[in-house]
Amino acid sequence: MKSPNPPVGVLSDTLFAKPMGQVSPFCFDDKVASVFADMIKRSVPGYSAILSMIGDICERYAQPDSHCYDLGCSLGAATLAMRHGIKSDRCRIISIDNSQAMIDRCQKIIDADEQTVPVDIYCKDIQCVPIEKASVVVLNFTLQFIELVKRQALIQRIYDGLLPGGILLLSEKIHFDNEPHQNLMTELYHNFKRVNGYSDLEIAQKRTALEKVLRSDSMDTHRRRLQDCGFTSADIWFQCFTFCSFIAIK
Repeated sequence: MKSPNPPVGVLSDTLFAKPMGQVSPFCFDDKVASVFADMIKRSVPGYSAILSMIGDICERYAQPDSHCYDLGCSLGAATLAMRHGIKSDRCRIISIDNSQAMIDRCQKIIDADEQTVPVDIYCKDIQCVPIEKASVVVLNFTLQFIELVKRQALIQRIYDGLLPGGILLLSEKIHFDNEPHQNLMTELYHNFKRVNGYSDLEIAQKRTALEKVLRSDSMDTHRRRLQDCGFTSADIWFQCFTFCSFIAIK
């Protein structure tokens, strides 16, 4: 199936279209950054809906004189959604990613945006960034790339840095412990990618590239971690196949 044409100015993702003798681990380098907008749109079911709701939820929960964080901001799609949703006075968005290729492109995208909510963009490790005076924190498909043993500490730091009534929006690829259900969700997801123009070769090679880089948790693991960190409310607002988004309230 031919890949659908991406929007004007967005390069089509063909990174895994040709056979590779040895598939290297996935990394957010310049090649990935150049096609990322097309890649994530065609690879994550419900991505547009998640972004739209990030904006709506920010409008509801962003507090005056607070910080809103986009941790693992990549090209800044969630940052833009936050920026267009925030209505409270004196809010500041802090966007972080450890890929310089992503940050360079993100800065240009934010600079071209007409909204006026201040945005600070940094190329840093999100595990080393202070979370302070936060009313909204977004981890949009980011935690899954953090080492398993370090995830609890990161979520705890986020919780500790949130103001009372602040929220964490956590979107992740998950897995199911029930093997037949997991297999069904995987088959349905792969068909979703085929419908979006990816070949079986592309699907297989990208899956291999991600195997040792993206480590998913189960839905229950995410819930327990959020509850153990102190969130009074933590549950799913969106799910499609093995992709879901949690909203956790302090």
